[in-house]
Amino acid sequence: MGNQQALMGHERAAATLRDQYAALPHGSPVRLAKSTSNLFRFRDPATRTLDVSEFTGVLSVDAEARTADVGGMTTYEDLVDATLPYGLMPLVVPQLKTITLGGAVAGLGIESTSFRNGLPHESVLEMEILTGDGRIAHLHRDDEAFSGFPNSYGTFGYALRLKIELEPVRPYVELRHVRFDDPAVINEYTDADFLDGTVFSADEQYLTIGRFVDKPTFRPSDYTGKEIFYKSIRDRTADLLSIRDYIWRWDTDWFWCSHAFGAQIPWVRRLWPKQYLRSDVYRKVVALDRRYGVTKRVRQLGNAPDREPVIQDVEIPLDRLGEFLEFFHRDIGISPIWLCPIKLRDNRTWPLYPMDPGTMYVNVGFWATVPMRPGQRPGHHNRLIEDKVTALGGHKSLYSESFYSRENFWRLYNGERYRALKLQFDPDGRLPDLYDKCVRGS
Repeated sequence: MGNQQALMGHERAAATLRDQYAALPHGSPVRLAKSTSNLFRFRDPATRTLDVSEFTGVLSVDAEARTADVGGMTTYEDLVDATLPYGLMPLVVPQLKTITLGGAVAGLGIESTSFRNGLPHESVLEMEILTGDGRIAHLHRDDEAFSGFPNSYGTFGYALRLKIELEPVRPYVELRHVRFDDPAVINEYTDADFLDGTVFSADEQYLTIGRFVDKPTFRPSDYTGKEIFYKSIRDRTADLLSIRDYIWRWDTDWFWCSHAFGAQIPWVRRLWPKQYLRSDVYRKVVALDRRYGVTKRVRQLGNAPDREPVIQDVEIPLDRLGEFLEFFHRDIGISPIWLCPIKLRDNRTWPLYPMDPGTMYVNVGFWATVPMRPGQRPGHHNRLIEDKVTALGGHKSLYSESFYSRENFWRLYNGERYRALKLQFDPDGRLPDLYDKCVRGS
């Protein structure tokens, strides 16, 4: 009865949202009223927004079928909290707590199960979306249109409800941190449960292999307070975490980016309330700094060079990863770097984010700023990265800034198929197209 009531409540909320959307003047920007965001394409606040607060919960969990019905704006933090009591988790849980399920499916999500489970949208069975032309559309994974929604970034519509697969977990994850030189070592550990890596420099890189265990073999670590996970990788060859702490091991310090806010200074960390050691807090600080230009003004007062934000995730074929890292150390110079192996689950392809189903890729994540030299134009380092990724047969996620020309963008992101899908979901163009949204920032 409770599940039926939740579903009825969802249907009423969907009808209300459809009416809200219909009432918006044509030609006005459409934005979702969300309290969190993990995009790094900063825009001015919208004057008109859609209230999606009714789509933030888990409608039901079917432990026998290993599925969950989930509101599209539900954060992975809430989703994991709902599924772990059943001994289950989503097949891929992106690394930050406030990433939403709908956002990961319409954009891109990865984590250390991606080498065996692919991308979050590959474990979606059904979804319901509010389309650009104002319909509530129900899509099954076998529908042709279903494959076009991933990587559309809200330019076709918004996911309101998704039915997803779940997989069983065990109480603990045992970790090994293995130092390596040749990235091909990844192929030796594809029997693991979890796999990711951390690059501290050209001469110091580690692969972290995680395996489920039922009972603790030694005292579990706690990286939600004083201790910092990424620093432990250099200091320990083995570790143990509860499954929940493993899932969110990167969130406490936003990987390593919390150092920019002083949160890794011991005396600051002691004073910093534990509940605010989390990625969404840091991201809000960055958004405020971007809006008011505090850091930029401080640099100008000190005559320091301008710095270019280089906040990106890219997929590189494993056999070309060494070339990419050599280029990156030489021409960009950011460290640490996150590595996450990824391979599509099966032979199905996804037209707006073309990846070869038979190829093992490695997601390379880097999030920092780089000093600008005199004469370098805005986006200099990001353009270098885009060109190198393309040359190596890779692909780039679109959650942050992009600098492609329109022609190159549509060549890389399947413009012909995108235009056909746009006509199907949003024939009047009420929502921006993918290039305008992700490159031009409209």
